Amino acid sequence: MNQNSEKKEKSRLPPGQHLTDRFPVLQKGRIPIIDRENYILELEGELDKPMRFRLKDLYKIQDKEIIADIHCVTSWSKYDTKWGGISFNKLFDLVKPKSTAKYVEFLCADKGFTTTVPIEKLHAKNTILALTYEGEPISEKHGGPVRPIIPNLYFYKSAKWVLRINFLKEDRLGYWERGGYSNKADPWKEQRYSSQD
Repeated sequence: MNQNSEKKEKSRLPPGQHLTDRFPVLQKGRIPIIDRENYILELEGELDKPMRFRLKDLYKIQDKEIIADIHCVTSWSKYDTKWGGISFNKLFDLVKPKSTAKYVEFLCADKGFTTTVPIEKLHAKNTILALTYEGEPISEKHGGPVRPIIPNLYFYKSAKWVLRINFLKEDRLGYWERGGYSNKADPWKEQRYSSQD
């Protein structure tokens, strides 16, 4: 590898991270098993058109694939992960967030797990409500059937096993954030803990 290639590779790796080829599986509790035949995703809160989607309906409206580097707060990073699903901008066109919708909260099948992100973070081109990983439906261990992928933030903001997406006027701390992790979660600023916000 020449010097320019080494610099390019290092520029992709946020401070304090190390690269892995594996995809470590981490969560706060057990891996929930979701009945995909009866799965329903609810979008509610500060919306003009709250909606509910069955999994098969989500597959019908998928419109995007991304290849993204992901960065876990525990210090591993994985390059070039491939996800397919629905752009948040398309979802927003369907549910019509009100001007009062400033934050998006993800509520999950892992009981008690939530996380919230500013709505503007979901307008980024490399964000997606993911249905597939590497061309296959997302497995339970990696957060399937549905999870957001928000590569510009530490991976705990890309919540696994999402059942409901709630549009909020005000921010609300999630599970790890209440436990002392950063609510901003920018890997390039190494915002791992609330003391670094």
